[in-house]
Amino acid sequence: MPAVFEQHYVKKLNGPNVKTGLSKAEQAAAVIEDMENFKRRERCDRLVMIWCGSTEIFLSRSEVHATLANFEKGLRNNDPQIAPSMIYAYAAIKAGVAYANGAPNLSADIPALDELARETGTPTCGKDFKTGQTLLKTILAPGFKARLLGLNGWFSTNILGNRDGEVLDDPESFKTKEESKLGVLGSILQPDLYPDLYGKLYHKVRINYYPPRGDNKEGWDNIDIFGWCGMPMQIKVDFLCRDSILAAPLVLDLALFLDLAKRARLSGIQEWLSMFFKSPVVAAGLYPEHDLFIQQKKLKNTLRWMMGEELITHLGREYYED
Repeated sequence: MPAVFEQHYVKKLNGPNVKTGLSKAEQAAAVIEDMENFKRRERCDRLVMIWCGSTEIFLSRSEVHATLANFEKGLRNNDPQIAPSMIYAYAAIKAGVAYANGAPNLSADIPALDELARETGTPTCGKDFKTGQTLLKTILAPGFKARLLGLNGWFSTNILGNRDGEVLDDPESFKTKEESKLGVLGSILQPDLYPDLYGKLYHKVRINYYPPRGDNKEGWDNIDIFGWCGMPMQIKVDFLCRDSILAAPLVLDLALFLDLAKRARLSGIQEWLSMFFKSPVVAAGLYPEHDLFIQQKKLKNTLRWMMGEELITHLGREYYED
């Protein structure tokens, strides 16, 4: 089916099969119609939408994102601050279809769409699948913090050659991805609480488009740590992985969990699904949890809560009490 596409938001791509001659409001209505036709044709009882599109250029929040009324007015007026991913998110949530954002766009992180999700009773989550290099960061950094190993610097570079790499070769698209990849360490390491260990951490991220690699991606990290008496040490990580193979199981899991959330009548932001994302969306005023092990515990406890089971605390005192 023709897609909602504007090359302005992904300058390296050219969409040949797109919806043309429609306002953004009409595009949203067309996406809703597409979903209804798909549901009827495939004889589906329920739908889930997961955005796996390319990284759009960075857009800061504006007034059009602040309220649902502003957003719908912006759709009618073709506001340039409403990107294609936001149109898909709006259409899904408007139709009551659970929505996850697997890219580092703002389509699952704006107040207007959260307002709509609560109004329609629709679960949402995102953003940006946590698959390769950032996954390893959220595994390693909690370990460094648990043992109070200090960090002077963390340099990360990526080599990839697929369409994602081509899109990220554009500086504006890379800025969106960079924001997502840089955010994890500060939340985990809490430099305000441990200034001597993490207060001067230098964190650098680079992405390099290298066509011969195709879907094979290499994430290389140089980590400068220090231990007892400030003694410097280094860790090198070279993760040679396959982007799609790491992301596909996340899409399947999210489809199942979001459908469960919809059937359980959970609406709005589903923070318990944070472990799948680089930049988990949370309620206003909260900070996102990036520690993979805390995220996994939250997911398991939410499932146990749904089933009426006792929550996991790992206290274990009952084994040692008379």
